[in-house]
Amino acid sequence: MFSSTDIPDRSGRMRVLVVAPPWYDVPPRGYGGIESMVAGLVTGLARRGHDVTLVGAGRAGTSARFLATFGRAPSERIGESLPEVLHAARVHAMSGGLAVDVVHDHSLAGPLHAPARTAPTVVTCHGDVAGEFGDYYRVLGATASMVAISEAQRRIAPELNWAGVVHNAVDAGTFPFRERKEDWVLWLGRFNEDKGAHLAIDAARAAGRRILLAGKLVEPAEHAYFDAQVRPRLGPDAEYIGEAGTARKHELLAAARCLIFPIVWDEPFGMVMIEAMACGTPVVALGRGAVPEVVVDGVTGFVRGDPAELPAAVEAAGTIAPRACRSRVERFFCLEAMARGYEAIYRRTIAALPGADDTASTATAATAGAVGTAGTAGSSGSSGSSGAEESRDLAMPVN
Repeated sequence: MFSSTDIPDRSGRMRVLVVAPPWYDVPPRGYGGIESMVAGLVTGLARRGHDVTLVGAGRAGTSARFLATFGRAPSERIGESLPEVLHAARVHAMSGGLAVDVVHDHSLAGPLHAPARTAPTVVTCHGDVAGEFGDYYRVLGATASMVAISEAQRRIAPELNWAGVVHNAVDAGTFPFRERKEDWVLWLGRFNEDKGAHLAIDAARAAGRRILLAGKLVEPAEHAYFDAQVRPRLGPDAEYIGEAGTARKHELLAAARCLIFPIVWDEPFGMVMIEAMACGTPVVALGRGAVPEVVVDGVTGFVRGDPAELPAAVEAAGTIAPRACRSRVERFFCLEAMARGYEAIYRRTIAALPGADDTASTATAATAGAVGTAGTAGSSGSSGSSGAEESRDLAMPVN
């Protein structure tokens, strides 16, 4: 299906085929964390001189060569299996004959085609890696090189075929920075019990603060949760304002006193946290999953272990310096850092192919060595952490 007739030369230019999920445009007009990350990665890779082809649904929204599997993204059918399978089949058919060095697949069903590709497949695990998802990734085995989006995610299933860890990123310059905040708090996300919108309302109300909730409310399970746990809590001090488009989302993130992120599952990353910090807005969160890797407690927000501790943290959010939040994103969660991390993984994966020559291996080692001296998002402690930045590899190979 794919031709990988030559290894990228020492200049570093690679031909990368990036496969997005089918559900939203890239970048998305509103909700779509994976699509936002994919758009940023494509931009970052192109800035570093790589030849990028993007396969996705809907309109072309990046500078990359674009192949559309659907004329309009089937967002209203998210959760159904057929659009995902049809997307994978069309990717396979449309990309036949393309000369690429690596395929970076962000879709669910797409990696099933990895054994048919001569170019290696890299898969970013954007969601759960336990349960049936973990079973799926284990079955894929060595046919695909997995990338975790946090150390917390990789720890859940250390036996998977991990190629490394690369944190998600945003282009901070596209987010409005605001020093002076308003007095309300914001919850932004998907209406699922794991995301804790009901806990956000309870915490804001206990703190005496008004809360705005903006999020995706499409799937039956989302409506069931909203009707049972969120709607009964709404009132003059707790308002649901619908799903916010990109411009409105940026306005909300920049103006809020804080973003409240009371997750009750081990979230593998949480794009909205770095989006808020890019706007200079602190994050008040429960310390599950990747939260302690993203938020520096007492510096860019507050990380707490119990919902009962959230109201005090909401009040304390006013003591956080907006510039510290923005600076952390610019330093650790920028597109350059993410692109360099994936670039190193691509090179190691290509160099591991049977027949890869010594020149490619030397170039890969040189790139990996350079990346290994750079820092990315450091782990922060829970309450009481000093907030010291930790320097570690952008892309960490599994020993």
